[in-house]
Amino acid sequence: MRIIAARLHPFALPLRARWRSAGGHLGERRGWLLELVDSEDRRGWGECAPLPTHGSEDHATAIAALTHWCDRIVTLGVDDALNGLSTTAMTAPPAARAAIECALLDLQARAAKCKLARLLSPAAAPSVAVNAAAGALEDIAPARLQKLAASGFSVIKLKLGLADPDTEIAALREACRSLPDGTRLRLDANAAWDMATAQRFCRAAAALPIESLEEPLCAPTLGDLRTLQEACAFPLAVDESWSLLDHDAFFAVPPVRRLMLKLAAQGGILPAAAIARQARAAGVDCIVTSGIDGACGILAAAHLAASLEPGGKDAPGDDGRGTLAHGLATSGWLEEDNGVVPKIKDGRLQLPAGPGLGFEPLLPRQPSAAPASRPA
Repeated sequence: MRIIAARLHPFALPLRARWRSAGGHLGERRGWLLELVDSEDRRGWGECAPLPTHGSEDHATAIAALTHWCDRIVTLGVDDALNGLSTTAMTAPPAARAAIECALLDLQARAAKCKLARLLSPAAAPSVAVNAAAGALEDIAPARLQKLAASGFSVIKLKLGLADPDTEIAALREACRSLPDGTRLRLDANAAWDMATAQRFCRAAAALPIESLEEPLCAPTLGDLRTLQEACAFPLAVDESWSLLDHDAFFAVPPVRRLMLKLAAQGGILPAAAIARQARAAGVDCIVTSGIDGACGILAAAHLAASLEPGGKDAPGDDGRGTLAHGLATSGWLEEDNGVVPKIKDGRLQLPAGPGLGFEPLLPRQPSAAPASRPA
Protein backbone atom coordinates (compact mmCIF):
# COMPACT_ATOMS: atom_id res chain seq x y z
CA MET A 1 0.00 0.00 0.00
CA ARG A 2 1.90 3.01 -1.33
CA ILE A 3 1.00 6.68 -1.33
CA ILE A 4 0.57 7.92 -4.89
CA ALA A 5 -0.58 11.50 -4.28
CA ALA A 6 -0.56 14.15 -1.54
CA ARG A 7 -2.71 17.27 -1.74
CA LEU A 8 -3.42 20.22 0.50
CA HIS A 9 -6.76 22.04 0.55
CA PRO A 10 -6.67 25.40 2.35
CA PHE A 11 -9.72 26.48 4.33
CA ALA A 12 -10.95 29.51 6.25
CA LEU A 13 -13.92 28.84 8.51
CA PRO A 14 -15.69 31.90 9.98
CA LEU A 15 -17.22 31.63 13.44
CA ARG A 16 -20.86 32.51 14.09
CA ALA A 17 -19.72 34.76 16.94
CA ARG A 18 -16.32 35.71 18.30
CA TRP A 19 -14.85 33.11 20.60
CA ARG A 20 -13.67 35.08 23.63
CA SER A 21 -11.27 33.84 26.26
CA ALA A 22 -8.54 35.20 28.51
CA GLY A 23 -6.09 33.69 26.02
CA GLY A 24 -7.38 35.82 23.14
CA HIS A 25 -10.33 36.23 20.79
CA LEU A 26 -11.03 34.14 17.71
CA GLY A 27 -13.24 34.95 14.71
CA GLU A 28 -11.99 32.47 12.13
CA ARG A 29 -10.23 29.10 11.95
CA ARG A 30 -7.72 28.75 9.12
CA GLY A 31 -5.69 25.79 8.01
CA TRP A 32 -5.36 22.97 5.52
CA LEU A 33 -6.88 19.59 4.87
CA LEU A 34 -4.27 17.02 3.90
CA GLU A 35 -5.50 14.40 1.45
CA LEU A 36 -3.40 11.29 0.82
CA VAL A 37 -4.29 8.82 -1.92
CA ASP A 38 -2.94 5.26 -1.84
CA SER A 39 -2.35 2.74 -4.61
CA GLU A 40 -5.82 1.23 -4.02
CA ASP A 41 -7.42 4.67 -4.56
CA ARG A 42 -8.28 5.01 -0.87
CA ARG A 43 -8.15 8.50 0.60
CA GLY A 44 -6.85 9.43 4.03
CA TRP A 45 -7.56 12.82 5.57
CA GLY A 46 -5.95 14.99 8.20
CA GLU A 47 -6.52 18.56 9.40
CA CYS A 48 -3.86 21.12 10.26
CA ALA A 49 -5.31 24.24 11.91
CA PRO A 50 -2.53 25.81 14.00
CA LEU A 51 -3.42 27.73 17.13
CA PRO A 52 -0.24 28.98 18.80
CA THR A 53 -2.09 30.11 21.94
CA HIS A 54 -3.00 26.45 22.48
CA GLY A 55 0.53 25.11 22.08
CA SER A 56 0.94 24.57 18.33
CA GLU A 57 3.21 26.21 15.76
CA ASP A 58 2.19 29.24 13.68
CA HIS A 59 0.72 29.02 10.17
CA ALA A 60 3.97 29.77 8.35
CA THR A 61 5.79 26.97 10.15
CA ALA A 62 2.90 24.59 9.57
CA ILE A 63 2.63 25.13 5.80
CA ALA A 64 6.38 24.79 5.41
CA ALA A 65 6.26 21.43 7.18
CA LEU A 66 3.22 20.22 5.26
CA THR A 67 4.73 21.19 1.92
CA HIS A 68 7.97 19.45 2.84
CA TRP A 69 6.09 16.28 3.72
CA CYS A 70 3.93 16.37 0.61
CA ASP A 71 7.15 16.50 -1.43
CA ARG A 72 8.66 13.52 0.39
CA ILE A 73 5.75 11.22 1.18
CA VAL A 74 4.69 10.24 -2.34
CA THR A 75 5.86 6.69 -3.27
CA LEU A 76 6.38 5.76 0.41
CA GLY A 77 4.46 2.91 1.98
CA VAL A 78 1.97 4.00 4.63
CA ASP A 79 3.80 2.09 7.38
CA ASP A 80 7.15 3.55 6.31
CA ALA A 81 5.67 7.06 6.33
CA LEU A 82 4.29 6.56 9.86
CA ASN A 83 7.66 5.29 11.03
CA GLY A 84 9.28 8.30 9.38
CA LEU A 85 7.26 10.66 11.56
CA SER A 86 9.25 9.42 14.54
CA THR A 87 12.68 9.97 13.00
CA THR A 88 14.71 13.13 13.49
CA ALA A 89 15.14 13.66 9.75
CA MET A 90 11.40 13.66 9.04
CA THR A 91 9.93 15.13 12.19
CA ALA A 92 7.29 17.86 11.96
CA PRO A 93 5.85 20.57 14.26
CA PRO A 94 2.79 19.41 16.23
CA ALA A 95 -0.23 20.65 14.23
CA ALA A 96 1.36 19.60 10.92
CA ARG A 97 2.43 16.28 12.41
CA ALA A 98 -1.10 15.65 13.69
CA ALA A 99 -2.53 16.13 10.19
CA ILE A 100 0.05 13.89 8.52
CA GLU A 101 -0.33 11.13 11.10
CA CYS A 102 -4.14 11.29 10.98
CA ALA A 103 -4.22 10.92 7.19
CA LEU A 104 -1.86 7.92 7.41
CA LEU A 105 -3.87 6.26 10.18
CA ASP A 106 -7.04 6.90 8.19
CA LEU A 107 -5.51 4.98 5.27
CA GLN A 108 -4.41 2.15 7.58
CA ALA A 109 -7.87 1.83 9.11
CA ARG A 110 -9.60 1.95 5.72
CA ALA A 111 -7.29 -0.81 4.47
CA ALA A 112 -8.15 -2.85 7.58
CA LYS A 113 -11.87 -2.13 7.02
CA CYS A 114 -12.33 -0.84 10.56
CA LYS A 115 -12.93 2.46 12.31
CA LEU A 116 -9.80 4.37 13.23
CA ALA A 117 -10.78 4.11 16.91
CA ARG A 118 -10.86 0.30 16.64
CA LEU A 119 -7.43 0.38 15.01
CA LEU A 120 -6.22 2.14 18.15
CA SER A 121 -8.17 -0.08 20.55
CA PRO A 122 -10.40 -3.07 19.69
CA ALA A 123 -12.58 -2.11 22.68
CA ALA A 124 -13.17 1.46 21.44
CA ALA A 125 -16.64 2.85 22.07
CA PRO A 126 -18.96 3.79 19.16
CA SER A 127 -19.68 7.18 20.75
CA VAL A 128 -18.20 9.52 23.34
CA ALA A 129 -19.74 11.82 25.92
CA VAL A 130 -19.08 15.50 25.20
CA ASN A 131 -19.54 18.76 27.06
CA ALA A 132 -21.38 21.72 25.59
CA ALA A 133 -19.16 24.71 24.72
CA ALA A 134 -21.17 27.74 25.81
CA GLY A 135 -18.50 30.43 25.46
CA ALA A 136 -17.75 33.23 27.91
CA LEU A 137 -19.54 33.33 31.26
CA GLU A 138 -20.41 37.01 30.86
CA ASP A 139 -22.09 36.32 27.49
CA ILE A 140 -24.29 33.41 28.57
CA ALA A 141 -27.95 33.79 29.48
CA PRO A 142 -29.65 31.41 31.94
CA ALA A 143 -32.07 30.31 29.22
CA ARG A 144 -29.11 29.21 27.10
CA LEU A 145 -27.77 27.01 29.90
CA GLN A 146 -31.20 25.46 30.37
CA LYS A 147 -31.51 24.78 26.64
CA LEU A 148 -28.12 23.05 26.51
CA ALA A 149 -29.01 20.90 29.50
CA ALA A 150 -32.38 20.02 27.96
CA SER A 151 -30.61 18.88 24.76
CA GLY A 152 -28.72 16.22 26.70
CA PHE A 153 -25.52 17.87 27.91
CA SER A 154 -24.78 17.18 31.56
CA VAL A 155 -21.50 19.15 31.48
CA ILE A 156 -21.40 22.73 30.11
CA LYS A 157 -18.13 24.60 29.63
CA LEU A 158 -17.75 28.32 30.30
CA LYS A 159 -14.79 30.65 29.79
CA LEU A 160 -13.63 32.78 32.73
CA GLY A 161 -10.93 35.38 33.26
CA LEU A 162 -12.53 38.06 31.09
CA ALA A 163 -13.84 40.25 33.91
CA ASP A 164 -13.07 41.15 37.50
CA PRO A 165 -12.97 37.93 39.58
CA ASP A 166 -15.61 39.16 42.05
CA THR A 167 -17.92 40.01 39.15
CA GLU A 168 -17.36 36.56 37.65
CA ILE A 169 -17.99 34.79 40.95
CA ALA A 170 -21.30 36.64 41.32
CA ALA A 171 -22.23 35.82 37.71
CA LEU A 172 -21.31 32.18 38.25
CA ARG A 173 -23.52 31.92 41.32
CA GLU A 174 -26.38 33.42 39.34
CA ALA A 175 -25.80 31.01 36.44
CA CYS A 176 -25.80 28.03 38.77
CA ARG A 177 -29.24 28.95 40.07
CA SER A 178 -30.67 28.21 36.63
CA LEU A 179 -28.93 24.85 36.18
CA PRO A 180 -31.14 21.75 36.24
CA ASP A 181 -30.23 19.08 38.79
CA GLY A 182 -27.38 16.89 37.59
CA THR A 183 -25.88 19.53 35.30
CA ARG A 184 -22.40 20.81 36.12
CA LEU A 185 -20.10 23.51 34.80
CA ARG A 186 -16.63 22.95 33.41
CA LEU A 187 -14.71 26.22 33.75
CA ASP A 188 -11.63 27.48 31.93
CA ALA A 189 -9.70 30.51 33.13
CA ASN A 190 -7.09 30.28 30.32
CA ALA A 191 -4.25 31.26 32.67
CA ALA A 192 -5.90 34.53 33.75
CA TRP A 193 -5.18 34.55 37.49
CA ASP A 194 -2.36 34.81 39.94
CA MET A 195 -2.20 32.37 42.84
CA ALA A 196 -4.10 34.54 45.32
CA THR A 197 -6.96 35.15 42.87
CA ALA A 198 -7.18 31.47 41.97
CA GLN A 199 -7.30 30.49 45.66
CA ARG A 200 -10.03 33.05 46.31
CA PHE A 201 -12.05 31.80 43.35
CA CYS A 202 -11.77 28.15 44.40
CA ARG A 203 -12.95 28.98 47.92
CA ALA A 204 -15.90 31.00 46.60
CA ALA A 205 -16.94 28.26 44.14
CA ALA A 206 -16.51 25.31 46.51
CA ALA A 207 -20.24 24.76 47.06
CA LEU A 208 -21.26 25.29 43.42
CA PRO A 209 -21.86 22.47 40.87
CA ILE A 210 -18.41 22.82 39.30
CA GLU A 211 -17.17 19.82 37.35
CA SER A 212 -13.59 21.09 36.96
CA LEU A 213 -11.46 24.21 36.41
CA GLU A 214 -8.87 24.41 33.64
CA GLU A 215 -5.74 26.57 33.60
CA PRO A 216 -6.30 28.70 36.71
CA LEU A 217 -2.75 30.14 36.96
CA CYS A 218 -0.96 32.67 34.77
CA ALA A 219 2.47 31.33 35.75
CA PRO A 220 1.91 27.72 36.80
CA THR A 221 4.50 25.63 38.57
CA LEU A 222 4.04 22.07 39.74
CA GLY A 223 4.25 23.23 43.35
CA ASP A 224 1.64 25.98 42.99
CA LEU A 225 -0.73 23.70 41.07
CA ARG A 226 -0.40 21.04 43.77
CA THR A 227 -1.07 23.56 46.56
CA LEU A 228 -4.13 24.87 44.73
CA GLN A 229 -5.50 21.40 43.95
CA GLU A 230 -5.11 20.23 47.54
CA ALA A 231 -7.29 23.11 48.72
CA CYS A 232 -9.81 22.89 45.86
CA ALA A 233 -13.08 20.96 46.09
CA PHE A 234 -13.14 20.07 42.38
CA PRO A 235 -10.55 18.83 39.85
CA LEU A 236 -8.09 21.24 38.32
CA ALA A 237 -6.83 20.64 34.78
CA VAL A 238 -3.73 21.50 32.78
CA ASP A 239 -4.14 22.33 29.08
CA GLU A 240 -1.99 24.88 27.23
CA SER A 241 0.55 25.12 30.08
CA TRP A 242 1.49 21.45 29.55
CA SER A 243 4.45 22.51 27.42
CA LEU A 244 5.79 24.62 30.32
CA LEU A 245 5.87 21.78 32.84
CA ASP A 246 8.32 18.94 33.52
CA HIS A 247 6.36 15.93 32.28
CA ASP A 248 8.29 13.29 34.22
CA ALA A 249 7.86 15.24 37.45
CA PHE A 250 4.17 15.79 36.65
CA PHE A 251 3.47 12.07 36.37
CA ALA A 252 5.71 11.12 39.30
CA VAL A 253 3.54 13.13 41.73
CA PRO A 254 0.57 14.57 39.78
CA PRO A 255 -0.20 18.11 40.94
CA VAL A 256 -3.73 18.15 39.45
CA ARG A 257 -6.42 15.59 38.66
CA ARG A 258 -6.98 16.36 34.97
CA LEU A 259 -4.98 16.70 31.77
CA MET A 260 -6.49 18.11 28.56
CA LEU A 261 -5.29 16.65 25.26
CA LYS A 262 -5.30 18.60 21.97
CA LEU A 263 -3.98 16.80 18.91
CA ALA A 264 -2.51 19.99 17.42
CA ALA A 265 -0.53 20.58 20.62
CA GLN A 266 0.50 16.99 21.38
CA GLY A 267 1.48 16.23 17.78
CA GLY A 268 -1.26 13.80 16.83
CA ILE A 269 -3.29 10.81 17.91
CA LEU A 270 -0.43 8.45 18.79
CA PRO A 271 1.59 10.89 20.93
CA ALA A 272 -1.63 11.95 22.72
CA ALA A 273 -2.54 8.29 23.31
CA ALA A 274 0.90 7.69 24.81
CA ILE A 275 0.41 10.64 27.17
CA ALA A 276 -3.02 9.27 28.11
CA ARG A 277 -1.47 5.92 29.03
CA GLN A 278 1.06 7.65 31.28
CA ALA A 279 -1.71 9.71 32.84
CA ARG A 280 -3.87 6.67 33.52
CA ALA A 281 -0.95 4.91 35.23
CA ALA A 282 -0.46 8.00 37.40
CA GLY A 283 -4.17 8.28 38.27
CA VAL A 284 -4.79 11.39 36.16
CA ASP A 285 -7.95 11.70 34.03
CA CYS A 286 -7.56 12.79 30.41
CA ILE A 287 -10.06 14.86 28.43
CA VAL A 288 -9.69 15.08 24.65
CA THR A 289 -10.62 18.55 23.47
CA SER A 290 -10.81 20.86 20.45
CA GLY A 291 -9.60 24.36 19.65
CA ILE A 292 -12.77 25.00 17.56
CA ASP A 293 -11.42 22.59 14.95
CA GLY A 294 -13.06 21.71 11.65
CA ALA A 295 -15.00 18.49 11.20
CA CYS A 296 -11.88 16.54 10.21
CA GLY A 297 -10.02 17.60 13.36
CA ILE A 298 -13.06 16.89 15.55
CA LEU A 299 -13.36 13.39 14.12
CA ALA A 300 -9.67 12.66 14.68
CA ALA A 301 -9.97 13.74 18.32
CA ALA A 302 -13.22 11.78 18.73
CA HIS A 303 -11.58 8.56 17.53
CA LEU A 304 -8.84 9.06 20.11
CA ALA A 305 -11.42 9.73 22.83
CA ALA A 306 -13.38 6.62 21.82
CA SER A 307 -10.22 4.52 22.05
CA LEU A 308 -9.76 5.68 25.64
CA GLU A 309 -13.26 4.55 26.66
CA PRO A 310 -14.74 3.31 28.85
CA GLY A 311 -13.91 5.78 31.57
CA GLY A 312 -13.90 4.74 35.17
CA LYS A 313 -17.35 4.05 36.59
CA ASP A 314 -18.58 7.08 38.48
CA ALA A 315 -15.29 8.83 37.76
CA PRO A 316 -15.05 12.48 38.83
CA GLY A 317 -16.43 14.67 36.08
CA ASP A 318 -18.21 11.86 34.26
CA ASP A 319 -21.40 12.37 32.30
CA GLY A 320 -23.53 10.37 34.73
CA ARG A 321 -22.98 7.17 32.78
CA GLY A 322 -19.44 6.40 33.90
CA THR A 323 -17.58 8.18 31.09
CA LEU A 324 -15.77 11.49 31.03
CA ALA A 325 -17.23 14.23 28.86
CA HIS A 326 -14.75 15.30 26.16
CA GLY A 327 -14.51 18.83 24.77
CA LEU A 328 -15.55 18.06 21.19
CA ALA A 329 -18.98 19.69 20.75
CA THR A 330 -17.61 22.88 19.21
CA SER A 331 -18.76 22.58 15.58
CA GLY A 332 -21.83 24.73 16.25
CA TRP A 333 -19.54 27.74 16.66
CA LEU A 334 -18.53 27.54 12.99
CA GLU A 335 -20.57 29.29 10.30
CA GLU A 336 -19.32 26.70 7.80
CA ASP A 337 -17.13 23.61 8.05
CA ASN A 338 -14.57 21.64 6.06
CA GLY A 339 -16.61 18.45 6.14
CA VAL A 340 -19.74 16.72 7.37
CA VAL A 341 -20.03 17.35 11.11
CA PRO A 342 -20.40 14.27 13.35
CA LYS A 343 -23.81 13.88 14.96
CA ILE A 344 -24.35 14.57 18.65
CA LYS A 345 -27.33 13.00 20.39
CA ASP A 346 -28.16 13.18 24.10
CA GLY A 347 -24.74 14.64 24.86
CA ARG A 348 -22.81 11.94 22.98
CA LEU A 349 -20.87 12.35 19.74
CA GLN A 350 -21.49 9.45 17.38
CA LEU A 351 -18.57 8.11 15.34
CA PRO A 352 -19.42 7.62 11.64
CA ALA A 353 -20.37 4.08 10.66
CA GLY A 354 -17.82 3.62 7.86
CA PRO A 355 -14.17 2.58 8.04
CA GLY A 356 -11.26 4.84 8.89
CA LEU A 357 -11.86 8.38 10.08
CA GLY A 358 -15.28 8.51 8.40
CA PHE A 359 -14.59 12.03 7.18
CA GLU A 360 -16.61 13.41 4.25
CA PRO A 361 -14.98 16.61 2.91
CA LEU A 362 -17.07 19.58 1.80
CA LEU A 363 -14.26 21.59 0.22
CA PRO A 364 -13.25 21.54 -3.48
CA ARG A 365 -10.90 18.67 -4.16
CA GLN A 366 -8.40 20.64 -6.28
CA PRO A 367 -4.95 20.99 -4.70
CA SER A 368 -3.70 24.43 -3.71
CA ALA A 369 -0.76 26.01 -5.50
CA ALA A 370 1.67 25.60 -2.60
CA PRO A 371 1.81 21.84 -1.96
CA ALA A 372 3.16 19.05 -4.08
CA SER A 373 0.74 16.67 -5.74
CA ARG A 374 2.59 14.01 -7.66
CA PRO A 375 1.66 10.62 -9.03
CA ALA A 376 4.01 7.76 -8.26
